[in-house]
Amino acid sequence: MKCLYCGCEDSKVIDSRSADEGRTIRRRRECVRCGKRFTTYETIEDTPVLVVKSNGTRQAFDAGKIKNGIVKACEKRPVSMNDIDQLVDSITKRVYNSMEQEISSKAIGEMVMDELKNLDEVAYVRYASVYRSFKDISSFMAELQSLMDSKK
Repeated sequence: MKCLYCGCEDSKVIDSRSADEGRTIRRRRECVRCGKRFTTYETIEDTPVLVVKSNGTRQAFDAGKIKNGIVKACEKRPVSMNDIDQLVDSITKRVYNSMEQEISSKAIGEMVMDELKNLDEVAYVRYASVYRSFKDISSFMAELQSLMDSKK
């Protein structure tokens, strides 16, 4: 780390502390040449993940959008916000752990449905009805039948 005062590239760490809820490390340093002290911050480099939508457009991954969809699906259901937050965290981890720079919105939707199926079946059907764009009652019934078959 280069000293702000004399430009020397040699310094020693005097103190290290966690900052920003553990996502950053704050370090107090002292220049070995001039003895002046300065502060540096070390953060995790975040590589953005782009979501490829069905029309081919790309946008940055946003866990907030996933949460909003899940909250709507779980409306008036006995699902706590803590459960929803854990579900969103799980999906976010799966997206980032895939190590892909681009992921399709379809893949994310399937992840959400996999997780919702285990959390609340009614919320799953609600989400699936919007995600899969059911056109009529027969496509809705087919989804319900597959859910019932998977329970057996």
